Amino acid sequence: MPPRHLLSALLLASLLLPAAIPALAADAPLRQSLDDAWWTGPIIANSAVTLPQGHYLIEPYLYDVISEDAESFGSLTFMLYGATDALTVGLVPVFGYNKVGGGGDGMHSAGPELADSSVLLQYRLRQYQEGSWLPAVSLQLQHTLPTGKYDRLDPSGVDGFGGGAHSTLLQLNTQTYLWMPTGRILRMRLNLGATRSREAGLRDVSVYGTPEGFRGHARPGDSWNVNAAWEYSLTRNWVLALDLAYRHSDSTKVSGVVRDGEQDPTPIPLRFESGSSEAWYLAPAVEYNFSPRFGILVGARLIRGRNTIDSVTPVVAFNYVH
Repeated sequence: MPPRHLLSALLLASLLLPAAIPALAADAPLRQSLDDAWWTGPIIANSAVTLPQGHYLIEPYLYDVISEDAESFGSLTFMLYGATDALTVGLVPVFGYNKVGGGGDGMHSAGPELADSSVLLQYRLRQYQEGSWLPAVSLQLQHTLPTGKYDRLDPSGVDGFGGGAHSTLLQLNTQTYLWMPTGRILRMRLNLGATRSREAGLRDVSVYGTPEGFRGHARPGDSWNVNAAWEYSLTRNWVLALDLAYRHSDSTKVSGVVRDGEQDPTPIPLRFESGSSEAWYLAPAVEYNFSPRFGILVGARLIRGRNTIDSVTPVVAFNYVH
């Protein structure tokens, strides 16, 4: 699907998906109250809601990215705090453990290591009001720091856990609620974001595919993404969740020289590009909420695309709000 049609498709899906959820009761049910609906959140889409002042949220994700020739175990934890009712600040540390195929040498592994982690600011522009067709809206600014190892790697590249470049995501998050014919609530999110990255200096083997003896830099391509998510409140405790997302990334450019000091000290220019890429995300999940403050999420994220590594990622997350 061309990118220009993606937003229209997701908006249409947000209208059609509720009709696909069957009624769970024959009689006209009572309308579920918002207080009776407990949520953990879908796998991908960030919330448009900010934390009340003085409250905090901790949400660790554990995942296993499985592709054809590699496997990456990891943890990502949202640590958020309500600085004011309208402003949430936070940290997102990430850790990883990699396993990659080594041809005839079998599998190579490395980690656990710190990967690229982020700082986050989210400012609420509008709060949801029941009965209004306008959603909750917030602006999210997330800056990723190059804290993971990305160059001077093992020849297999297994010990690469980052991108080496500062990057900034600016995203508009929205969230609203619909009441289904069953009387139950369908919570919906639609988020739009763009990411811009700076250059990363490179030495030797790197996550960008450079060889031993390389000296130069990489400029990761800018990207934009759109993400729609739905959560259906089966009961106060049980929720069905689904994310659909799309991401387009511009070409990453690598340039520099290669020197072989033992054979020939003459630098050899090396330049190449990755080409642009597109990725589609599908992430179904089930939530179980023990209380309004604590819940667990179990699901999987599937990625397919163009010039993209296809993968399946089982995910489990725990959400605690105080």
